[in-house]
Amino acid sequence: QVQLVESGGGLVQPGGSLRLSCAASGSISSSNVMGWYRQAPGKQRDLVALMSSGGTTTYTDSVRGRFTISRDNAKNTVYLQMNSLKPEDTAVYYCNAKMYSGGIYSPAYWGQGTQVTVSS
Repeated sequence: QVQLVESGGGLVQPGGSLRLSCAASGSISSSNVMGWYRQAPGKQRDLVALMSSGGTTTYTDSVRGRFTISRDNAKNTVYLQMNSLKPEDTAVYYCNAKMYSGGIYSPAYWGQGTQVTVSS
């Protein structure tokens, strides 16, 4: 089992910045993928950004150039630096992790979610 604890959400004005953190604990494999999804009210949960333990990153088009995902493998922590925030970035942000072992990925683990609200 893997536990994910997020922090860093809040209220910010358009154009502002926030940094989310997600610390993983439990059965962490050396190869894994960690990242962020978000869910706005009435909408499905969508990918924001992912980063593998080897450093490969994936971003959804709407955040590329504004958001940066990074991680500290020694701390099993993934970060999401969000700059130039827009009202449409408002959502609950969920940390996501998959462990890779024996040639297969585990089912996804999820954090409890942290609210990000972009409003003036």
